[in-house]
Amino acid sequence: MRAALRRTGGFRSASVRFAIGYAVLFSASAVLFLSVIWWGTAGLIERQVEASVAADARALSERWTDGGLSALALTIEDRLEDNVDDDAIYLLVDPHGQHVAGNLPSWPADVAMSNVWYQLSVRRAGARGVAEVQGFDLPGGYRLLVGRDVRGRAMLRRLLTDLLLWAWIMITALALGGALLVRSMFRRMISQIARTTTAVAHGDMTRRMPLHGRGNELDEVAEAINEMLDRIARLMDGVKQVSNAIAHDLRTPITRARAQLEYAALHGKDEATLRSAIEDGVADLDNITAVFEALLRIAQIEAGSRRSAFASFDLIPVLRDIAELYEPAADEHEIKVVMRLPEHLPFYGDRSMIQQAVSNLLDNAIKFSPHGGSITVASAVGPNLGMEGSPAGRVATIAISDEGMGMSEADIARASDRFFRADSARNTPGSGLGLSLVQAIVQLHGGTMQFSRRDPGLTVRMQLPLPTARGKTVGANMKQDSPRPHSGDSSPVVVSAP
Repeated sequence: MRAALRRTGGFRSASVRFAIGYAVLFSASAVLFLSVIWWGTAGLIERQVEASVAADARALSERWTDGGLSALALTIEDRLEDNVDDDAIYLLVDPHGQHVAGNLPSWPADVAMSNVWYQLSVRRAGARGVAEVQGFDLPGGYRLLVGRDVRGRAMLRRLLTDLLLWAWIMITALALGGALLVRSMFRRMISQIARTTTAVAHGDMTRRMPLHGRGNELDEVAEAINEMLDRIARLMDGVKQVSNAIAHDLRTPITRARAQLEYAALHGKDEATLRSAIEDGVADLDNITAVFEALLRIAQIEAGSRRSAFASFDLIPVLRDIAELYEPAADEHEIKVVMRLPEHLPFYGDRSMIQQAVSNLLDNAIKFSPHGGSITVASAVGPNLGMEGSPAGRVATIAISDEGMGMSEADIARASDRFFRADSARNTPGSGLGLSLVQAIVQLHGGTMQFSRRDPGLTVRMQLPLPTARGKTVGANMKQDSPRPHSGDSSPVVVSAP
């Protein structure tokens, strides 16, 4: 027993304690159930004996009243002759204690009071037995004893006791078997979780909990653990990619700044040369600082720390102000900014975050648009056709469309990854964090970001859920100045955060 407990972890093992608790509870329940059966059956037999004696006593009392002593004695003899079970006990004595009728030789000394139950050891026909009797006083000093031999009841009680004892033993054996089965199932489930988590802890991120396909609680636990591990794996891949991207993208400006400063220290002969080298180095370091500030900003947004700045405001003036702010930069490249906006669009969110997101998209659109092209800034309110989380099923869509080089399907799939830059954008300034910041802002507001290829160009849409007021959706009418669809648009690609 001790060796078995040591192999299973002893009483410290949760599966062992659970199995023992199950077996004890099952056995205790069986004892309680069988005890109720035993007491109920024994009580029923005893009540039957008492009812039979009481009925006999009433009948004999009536016979005494109707026919007197001789009739009562004759009735007693008749009943003894008709007693097939041979368990009836009768005795009628006179005032001097002399035997008148019945199957007992004399009045038992223990029976001293009337109408009180006594249990006696009696000898009848050479055999000793146990009887339950009750005495009655009759007129004229006569006394009547009526009872039943309960040897059969005692035998039946012993038989019932043995039967219930064996039943309890069998039930206990079944309880122990069930406890072992439950322990095995419990231990198997815990062992699977332990093996999976241990493998993951040792670096095997591909290990997952097995699913049995029954749809029970064990499968639900396994699915939850697998979903958690998938999420952890995606986050770790994201951290790894970010770390690699930081090491790759920041190495160049750091190396360049060091080379410039080293060259100035070795070859600088005048103050102007040294100052120029220092300014260039500071500019490169400022770019590095800006990258880390952008990463910190994205992390803060993804953590939801900016939700405290949410407030109600009109989205249209914000979009117009940003478009007007970027119009001079667009004019330098002979790019026309076209606005298709409704009169009003009440919104609830972080104004500065929305400004940042739209500014990043406009900056990218201007950066990659050809001379003489156009950029469209559009907004509208429409039904929620696929985005979960919208309280009333309506969303505000902000779309920025350009006529630039566009992106391939493979590049669109990674567009919002941190530090990702398509091959066509390698020669343009930037760190590859703009769309990552936009994605974080959109998710902070519970929305999605979509990319649609055009011919030529690209459309980026931000779909943001609208709040409700008194059960009604707040927003502009879909029929009011909604942007026209572009014939060159392809099906949108929804980008979700990893």
